[in-house]
Amino acid sequence: MTNGRILLDMADDVAVMTLNHPSTLNAFGAKLRADMTEALDQIDAGNARCLLITGAGRGFCSGANLNDPDRAPRDREAEARGEVKSDLHAWYNPTFLRLRALKIPVVSAVNGIAAGAGMSLALSADIKIAGRSAAFLQAFARIGLVPDCGASYLLPRLIGVARAMELSLLAEPLPAETALAWGMINRVVDDAALMETSMAMARRLADGPVSLGLIRKLYWDALENTYPAQLDLEANLQSQAGLSADHAEGVAAFREKRPARFHGR
Repeated sequence: MTNGRILLDMADDVAVMTLNHPSTLNAFGAKLRADMTEALDQIDAGNARCLLITGAGRGFCSGANLNDPDRAPRDREAEARGEVKSDLHAWYNPTFLRLRALKIPVVSAVNGIAAGAGMSLALSADIKIAGRSAAFLQAFARIGLVPDCGASYLLPRLIGVARAMELSLLAEPLPAETALAWGMINRVVDDAALMETSMAMARRLADGPVSLGLIRKLYWDALENTYPAQLDLEANLQSQAGLSADHAEGVAAFREKRPARFHGR
């Protein structure tokens, strides 16, 4: 990437996106945000069949970089009046919507702290794996702000309103083991095994059928659809999946009593 704040590597059909500004615990500064946009452009244009997101160094992502020397001056009063776009309107919200709309599964490998927007980034994955020393923090109340980047949408749906309110009002870190017990993440592993375990999961998903991308759409859309709308979406996506070469291969493998060899199409 242009600024070196995001590393993007391809391994066995897995796009590995590493936030790479460890001196700030990979905080979202202007250069990192620009690099993430560039990385997502490459992922959209490429042939990756799964995306794995992690952070370099001791942390996953500490949220917005409040000390970013590259940050443009801002006028909060003009933002509040709607005269200029805030960072949320201009970059964060479009980027998180873009992650949600990806047509491939997403895995997050959470090392160390995932705070603020970094916590939202970790939770935007379909499969969330954390190292044992990882922690999640809704830090906004500590600086007089409110949760953003979808936290107020995702957290009540993942862990319930009471726990979401507690995390946000008290702004206390949530250990990985508790996040697992609450159903907020999928797995906790030893820190030393985090990347190996996460890559194995990402490769497994990358070896799956093209319908995995449709499955992620089903469940993300289910968070806001009515029951009749969800039934229609299931029927429509089932018709789409039924036309895929992977479906034909899956049926053939079932009949021939052999493992399926999917190609993501």
